[in-house]
Amino acid sequence: MNDDFTCQAQDMLTAAKDGRIPENVQAFAEDSVAKSRDAYSKMSSAAFEGAQVAEEVMLTAQASAKSFGEKILLNASANAEAIFDAAEAMARAKTVPEFARLQTTFVQQQLAAASTQSKEFFELSSKLSRQTLEGMNAVATKTFDQMKKGG
Repeated sequence: MNDDFTCQAQDMLTAAKDGRIPENVQAFAEDSVAKSRDAYSKMSSAAFEGAQVAEEVMLTAQASAKSFGEKILLNASANAEAIFDAAEAMARAKTVPEFARLQTTFVQQQLAAASTQSKEFFELSSKLSRQTLEGMNAVATKTFDQMKKGG
């Protein structure tokens, strides 16, 4: 019985050595590998491009935050200088009416400055938000276009 099994196993190995993979199976396997490689290449390229665009959006957002921070510091510095200038002028006042006039003038100037600064902050934040959103929109549009082409 053991000899029969051995013979059968040897017969199967000999048949397998001489056996050929059908051409249609080979063609299918080669085509599958080629299509898989192409799909991977497209996905890899799209991911790389998406990462680059996302990096650009992040850099824009970072630059926006920096611009906003610089504007805050400039305004704070200008406001501090205005306070010191007003304090010096009030310290030199010779009369109460002169002191009151200087104080009133300072308050009016600071209210005007606060209004201007608020408007500038609003315009700057709108501009920076728009730039960031446009970058994000470009990423989304490009990604969807690539998905349409690939699919």
